[in-house]
Amino acid sequence: MKTVACIVVDGFAPFEFGVACEAFGLDRTDDGVPNFDFRVVTAEPGVVRSKLGFSLNVEHDLSFAYEADLVVVCPTPREYWGHTDPRVMDAVRAAAARDAWVLSVCSGSFILAEAGVLDGRKATTHWMYAHIMASMYPAIDVDPDVLYVQDGRIITSAGTAAGIDACLHLLRQELGAELTNKIARRMVVPPQRDGGQAQFIDSPLPATTSLSLAPVTDWMLDNLRLDLTVDQLAAKAHMSPRTFARRFKADHGATPAAWLARQRIIHAQRLLEKTDLGLDRIAYESGFGSAAVLRQNFARVLGTTPTAYRARFACTDETCLDDELVDAATAALAADEASTLESVA
Repeated sequence: MKTVACIVVDGFAPFEFGVACEAFGLDRTDDGVPNFDFRVVTAEPGVVRSKLGFSLNVEHDLSFAYEADLVVVCPTPREYWGHTDPRVMDAVRAAAARDAWVLSVCSGSFILAEAGVLDGRKATTHWMYAHIMASMYPAIDVDPDVLYVQDGRIITSAGTAAGIDACLHLLRQELGAELTNKIARRMVVPPQRDGGQAQFIDSPLPATTSLSLAPVTDWMLDNLRLDLTVDQLAAKAHMSPRTFARRFKADHGATPAAWLARQRIIHAQRLLEKTDLGLDRIAYESGFGSAAVLRQNFARVLGTTPTAYRARFACTDETCLDDELVDAATAALAADEASTLESVA
C-alpha cells in the first residue's frame, strides 16, 4: 500500500478526518515507517464545510481515488445520509471493484452502504446508528457489537475512536506488527484493543467495583507459554472463577480465553518479525504448544501462515533487531535446555 485517498464531503466530521490524517498522512520515516502518498479529495475541489462550522480548502478532485491503494471515507451527519454525491459513490464502487482497500470511519459506512458495496457483507457503524443502517439497508449484515469489521478488503469501523483501531488493523496487515506498534506508540494508543462497542454503551454503574485486574493481565503476558486456566487466573485475582470471568469480560470486552489467544498471536508476530527462532520454538514461547496449532491460529485470525508472515515482515536490517526480545528468547531457550539436562542427570 503506497497511495491513500481520503474522501471528504460537506458536513464531514473533523475528528474522524483527523484520524485518517494521523494514521496515513504523517511522515514517520524517522521510525522506519514508509511514507504514504496521502491526499484529501472531494467531488468539487475548493471549500468543503465541516459539521462544526469551519471549512477545508481541498485541492484534489476524485481522480486520485480511482488509482489509490486505499480509499478512506469520512462520516457526515445523519441529515446527509442517502444524499451522497453520485460521483463519490462511483469512486467508492470503482475502488471496491478493483479490489483496493476501502475503509470507512464511524458513520462513513452509510456512504459505503448507499454505494452498494456493503450488500451481502458484514459491516458495522456507531452503535447509536446500527439499527438505522440495518433498517435502511437490509442486505447488509450489521454487527453493532464490534469495534470494526473487515469483510474482504472493505473495513468499516464503529464510533469515533474505533476508527483508530480500524486504521491500525489495516496497517498491521500492510506493515506488520512491529511497525504498527511504533505508529501506535507515536499516537499514544494501544496497538490492539479487544472487545466491542457494548462496553461503551450506557449502562447502570455497578454498586461496587473490584480491584483492577491489571496485575493478573500483566502476569498472563509474562507467562504466555503456560497453560492458563480460568480457575488459576481467578485464584490469582482472589475471585471465584465465575466472578473473575464476568469481571474480565466487563473490563476487556472479551473472555479470558479470547483475550489470551489474541495476545499469543501478537507475541508470535513479534517473534516471527524480530527473531530467527523456528516455528516449534515460537509456538512454545507463544503458548500454542506446537507449530500445527500456531498455523491454525494464524490462518483463523490473520488469514495467512506463519511462514508467509515471516517472509513478508521479517526484519532483515541489523539496526531494527530488538536485542532485548532476541536476548529474552535466547535466554528462555537456554534455561529450558539447562532444565532438561538437569532432569536427565
